[in-house]
Amino acid sequence: MLAAMPPTPTPTPAPGAPRVRERGDACPGALRLHSADDGHLARLRLPAGRLTARQVEVLAHAAETLGDGRISVTSRGNAELRGLAGDCGAELAALLAEAGLLPSTTHERVRNIVASPAAGLDGLGAADVQLWARELDERLCAAPWAAALSGRFLFVLDDGRGDVTGLGGDVTLVAVAPGAALLRLGDRTVRVAAADAPRAALAAARAFLTAAREAGTGAWRVRELPEGSGVDVRAALTTAGIAAEPVREPLPPHGAPPALAPGPLGPASLHVLAPLGRFTAGRLRALLPADEVRFTPWRGAVVVGADPGRLPDLEAHGLITRPDSPWAGVSACTGRPGCAKSLADVRADAVPGRPGLPVHYSGCERRCGHPHGDWVDVLAAPGGGYLVDGAPVPRTDLTPAVTTARTAPRTAPRTTR
Repeated sequence: MLAAMPPTPTPTPAPGAPRVRERGDACPGALRLHSADDGHLARLRLPAGRLTARQVEVLAHAAETLGDGRISVTSRGNAELRGLAGDCGAELAALLAEAGLLPSTTHERVRNIVASPAAGLDGLGAADVQLWARELDERLCAAPWAAALSGRFLFVLDDGRGDVTGLGGDVTLVAVAPGAALLRLGDRTVRVAAADAPRAALAAARAFLTAAREAGTGAWRVRELPEGSGVDVRAALTTAGIAAEPVREPLPPHGAPPALAPGPLGPASLHVLAPLGRFTAGRLRALLPADEVRFTPWRGAVVVGADPGRLPDLEAHGLITRPDSPWAGVSACTGRPGCAKSLADVRADAVPGRPGLPVHYSGCERRCGHPHGDWVDVLAAPGGGYLVDGAPVPRTDLTPAVTTARTAPRTAPRTTR
C-alpha cells in the first residue's frame, strides 16, 4: 500500500509559455510517504478538516508511536505526520483505515476539500457547507474517474461569510440565499440549487479533467490550463442533470480571506490556533472531550461541542485562544533540520511581533505553506540573516522588524512572492 514518491516535476516554464506536466504530482499522502531529513512524512486529507473525537485520539497515538509526536496543520486544514520510519507505512495505513480516516486507497490524495469551519455553529452563513463537504467526499471517493485528479486539486465550500472563498480553489462553491449556490471554476460562475451543490462541484471537476486531457499538457490545476482551453461547465452540469444559470457578476477574484479569529464560536464551540501550526499529541488531546474537531486553513482547530469555560485550560496547554495574542497569524515552514533546502531553523528563530498582518517564516525561496493574500514575508538568507519583505535584517533584530512590518500601513498589498 506504500507507494514511492514520483520524480521531481518539470521546472516552471518561461513567462508566457504553457506549463507541461510530464509526470504525476509528487504530493505526499497517507499511503505515499515523502522522505525528508527528519524521517518520512505522511499527509492525511481531512475533508473540511473534520475529525471525530476517536479520530483525534488515533491521530495523536499515531504521532506518538510512529512519528515525532507532533501533528502539523496545513493551509488546507489537512494533517501531516513527520519523523516516520520508512517501514511504518502498513502500520500507519491500518491505524488510519480502522479509524475511518482512509475510506479509499485509490482516492486518498484527491480528498482536498476546504469548508467554512464555523458553518452551522454561530448562526452566520447561508447553508451548513460542512454537510456539503461530507456528501462531496462520498461522491468523490465513489467516482473511479476522480482518482485521476491531482493531489493538489482543491474544492472550496464557503457558507457565504467569505472566509474561504479566496483560498485559491479550483472549484469553489458559495452558499447564497435562498437555497442556492454559486459555482466558480476558473473565470466562469454559474448558479445552481443548494441541493445540487456537491454534485455540481464533482461535475465541474470532471469537466476540468476533460479540458486537461484535450489540452495535452498534463495540467494539475485549473490555472495551469493553456490560454484558450475552455472548460464547458454548463455542458458538464447539463450532462449530470443539474440546472444552472450563468451569473453576470462573478465571484470576487481570489484575494485575502478574513481569517477566523481564535475564541468562542456560538454557545458551545471555540476556535484555537496551534503555535506555528503544530499540535503536540498532548495539545491535540486537550481538545477533548468534544463532539468533533475541525482543523482550519489558519492552522488551528474548531472544537465543536466544547464548553468555552475550558478556555483557560487550553491556554495552559500553550494553545492560542485570543485574537490579541501576538502569536496569532504566525506560521512557518518546516525549516531545519527537517528540510534539506532550508537555510535556517525558522521555527526556532520565529518571533511574533504585535498582532497584525499574518507573518510567515520561510527557510528557502519556495516559501512552503505561506498564507493567501497579503502577509509579511520573512525569508532566511545566506549567511544567517533574514529578509523581511525584502529588507535585510540580522537574526537579532527580527522582533522589531517583524513588529513594524505586521502593523505598518501598506501602499499596496504584497501578495506575490
